[in-house]
Amino acid sequence: MKEIRLNSVVPEIFANRNDIVSDVWHTDVVFERGKHYLVEASSGTGKSSLCSYLYGQRGDYRGVISFDKEVISKLNINQWCNIRQEALSILFQDLRLFGELTALENVTIKNRITHHRSEKQIVAWFEELGIGDKLNARIDRMSYGQQQRVALIRALCQPFDFIILDEPISHLDDKNSDIMRDIVLREANSLGAGIIATSIGKHMNMDYDKILRL
Repeated sequence: MKEIRLNSVVPEIFANRNDIVSDVWHTDVVFERGKHYLVEASSGTGKSSLCSYLYGQRGDYRGVISFDKEVISKLNINQWCNIRQEALSILFQDLRLFGELTALENVTIKNRITHHRSEKQIVAWFEELGIGDKLNARIDRMSYGQQQRVALIRALCQPFDFIILDEPISHLDDKNSDIMRDIVLREANSLGAGIIATSIGKHMNMDYDKILRL
């Protein structure tokens, strides 16, 4: 996938409002592979909705979203499955981890599907992110910041052309935020992939090609 394009997209709930000032809604926006984007937003402006639209989980919007000129509303289930395994990865704001499983189990569930990473690489990420001692800890007994780091590792256990990061460092200190950024940049650059990160305040400190205000 080389580009994600939005043409006059707006959430249905905002469709009849004429007071929206946005770099995304009601405009034409292109996200290009290999480039880094930050979407800054205030609470309630549709940030997580945007991520859900791009990931194909919700369709309650007007306008057109396309991947390489293919309109995503016309994609079937099999096409979406392929896209989510090979072209588009996401770190959800609410993480969507399985609380009854360990940190490592949450990651390996995905990696068994994609077979993209070695166990050695996964363990190395845990160590780099400062949670090497949490491999066998249940997710529901870990802090939210620790869970965010686990969710990132899971998101990296697949090939991707774009990675969507919905408030990825909201519960991390500056040191761990920088470590996460370095890992994301390293992996995205190795794949020639694009980064689409969102924030309602705190964001990863990197050189963005474009900052959009929602």
